[in-house]
Amino acid sequence: MIFLADESVDRVVVHALRAAGFDTSYVADGLQGIADAAVLHAANAENRILVTADKGFGELVFRQARRSPGVLLLRLAGLSPARKGALVVAYVRAHSDELPYAFAVVSPGGIRIRPSLIP
Repeated sequence: MIFLADESVDRVVVHALRAAGFDTSYVADGLQGIADAAVLHAANAENRILVTADKGFGELVFRQARRSPGVLLLRLAGLSPARKGALVVAYVRAHSDELPYAFAVVSPGGIRIRPSLIP
């Protein structure tokens, strides 16, 4: 499973995913400031699941019906970056078979997964 982390994601979360063995590109490492549609296009181009803390991607995927290999929306405000990283890695490991082509929301209390973003 491979990921593209939007610049809204804490760098510690990106490092945690990489340390856990997940191929994770990071928008902040060279593409910072690009529009959400361009971020989604980049994820699609490499078939990467998008990791973001930006609810605007729900608008793109659901209301505008944009294609996506999957979205992992992080709703982890108030947690330390290290705790965020640990939770994200734990949920990705536990639900790896459900994340491709799904819209998943990660919160401190769990993960909600809405399957099939395939157009």
